[in-house]
Amino acid sequence: MPEMPDERLARLGFVRSRLVRHSAEADEATVPPSGAEDGLHAAFCADKVLVAGGSALLAPRNRDRAGRAAVEIFLGRLDGRPVFAAEIDPAEAPRLADEPAFRCVDLRGLAVEGSLEPHELGLLATARSLLQWHARHGFCANCGSPSLVRAGGFRRECPTCGAHHFPRVDPVVIMLIRRGDACLLGRAPRFPEGMYSCLAGFLEPGETIEDAVRRETYEETRIRIGAVSYLASQPWPFPSSLMIGCVAEALDETIVPDPTELADARWFPREEVAAMLGRRHGAGISAPQPMAIAHALMRAFVDGQA
Repeated sequence: MPEMPDERLARLGFVRSRLVRHSAEADEATVPPSGAEDGLHAAFCADKVLVAGGSALLAPRNRDRAGRAAVEIFLGRLDGRPVFAAEIDPAEAPRLADEPAFRCVDLRGLAVEGSLEPHELGLLATARSLLQWHARHGFCANCGSPSLVRAGGFRRECPTCGAHHFPRVDPVVIMLIRRGDACLLGRAPRFPEGMYSCLAGFLEPGETIEDAVRRETYEETRIRIGAVSYLASQPWPFPSSLMIGCVAEALDETIVPDPTELADARWFPREEVAAMLGRRHGAGISAPQPMAIAHALMRAFVDGQA
């Protein structure tokens, strides 16, 4: 399987990051203070990121204007400068709405509009995933006691039983399934009207990537899968997944869609997929946005790289 050319990945959201993670600074004594004068801050409020002056990496003065932080963590360094992520107290939201220095934008919307440097989106994916993890893991899963933020935010510790808890990433397989000169695409009930995409599903414990592709495809469409190849991956911070893009060879043609998972599924010839990607399909059928790995997988198929 040839490597997907860099230009095909150039528009993927969240895949580029220049963040130097702080694994070498895990000792609490070496974590810089959040008020460092040269610090950069990624601030989120109610699932939206604050943008000022075309960047979501705020200088300390803008971070201070954003208000109190419910959680603040140290992510690492960017060009030697410490980078922090903060979840702004929801009580500050009304004031932020009247603050002319900021735009409050959904992170997915930022990736679609392409207004930020690509490396900022990758850093913001790290920030959002970690902040979401802290929001959901305030208590020890072992004994139920409140846990404490440690290692700058890359670990939580239980003061009662001593258990350590670390951020998790949920792996998801997403697959371009082909048979001859056609590929299998489906649409979930939640999709925008007319949009079709690659099938996808979470890996289960003790399962290989290849077996997850085969299982998920069969469960959703009753299509059996033979060979599976890896193509590319994409962090997906909603809340914290890794999309593992694969190409799979179908052994069957008859589709029996699972109505609980899919509103429809069908085979699309190469030229029709090209029309979907170009937003020129005669029936108004569309593909995911270029920032999504499903778009890159479909483009690889059209270009003969899948």
